[in-house]
Amino acid sequence: AYERTCRYLARKSNSVVVSVGYRLAPEHPFPAQFEDCVTATIHFLRTAQDHGVDPSRVVICGDSSGGTLTAAVAQALASRRDVPKLRAQILIYPFLQCVDFNLPSYQQNEKVPVLLKERTLVLGLKYMKKDLSIIPEMFKGRHVPGELRSKYQKWVSPDYIPQEFKTRGYKPSPPHPPSEELCAYTKVIFDPIFSPLLAEDSVVAQVPETLLVTCEFDVLRDDGLLYKKRLEDHGIKVTWCHLQEGFHGTVFSATLGWAIAFKS
Repeated sequence: AYERTCRYLARKSNSVVVSVGYRLAPEHPFPAQFEDCVTATIHFLRTAQDHGVDPSRVVICGDSSGGTLTAAVAQALASRRDVPKLRAQILIYPFLQCVDFNLPSYQQNEKVPVLLKERTLVLGLKYMKKDLSIIPEMFKGRHVPGELRSKYQKWVSPDYIPQEFKTRGYKPSPPHPPSEELCAYTKVIFDPIFSPLLAEDSVVAQVPETLLVTCEFDVLRDDGLLYKKRLEDHGIKVTWCHLQEGFHGTVFSATLGWAIAFKS
């Protein structure tokens, strides 16, 4: 599916592009995908010169769930001393957190194709091999333990979303008490490999320079905005590209230019 996109990026940027064919869920459960991406990245960093690549100029990139994996790999390699440091990361409308599914972008774009609000959770829960019947309770935030709420509030809150992104039909959500049973069942989704926005400050502070792409009509827009703030708070240089007419899947769709055309 992505070969055309990768060829396009290689051609337009005059770069060597390596596409990682990581194993897929549900046949291969989490975190096999992350492990494959880390393994491939380390291998390439160590053998970059065999491919005519300067190992100090390697950038990792991904979109949507690939953006999640990119952010997680960058965090995992940030403190490694046995491989060359990554030059940068490119995060294209990434999924980054599972704490709050009522951020402004989730409310505003819940019915915007291709990534509907409910579909986001369906895909995530299938990936983690969890029962889909818990989705309504997760929308209420009842999966977040009380002791973690104040911690995550520092990083995941509509308070940190700029006001201009709240003007299109956003209403603050009422709090709901946590469910002990649900909290225990979903505990694994707070792993920073699945939710990189929840990584500790000491990890986030070491990630490389970042290019972040967000789209206005995307449920994941605010994940990107919140990570942008965290990175900048730690002095990480962020180049932000916001597509005002963009939707989830814009970059992939753009490389199909002969078949589809749209403003962004």
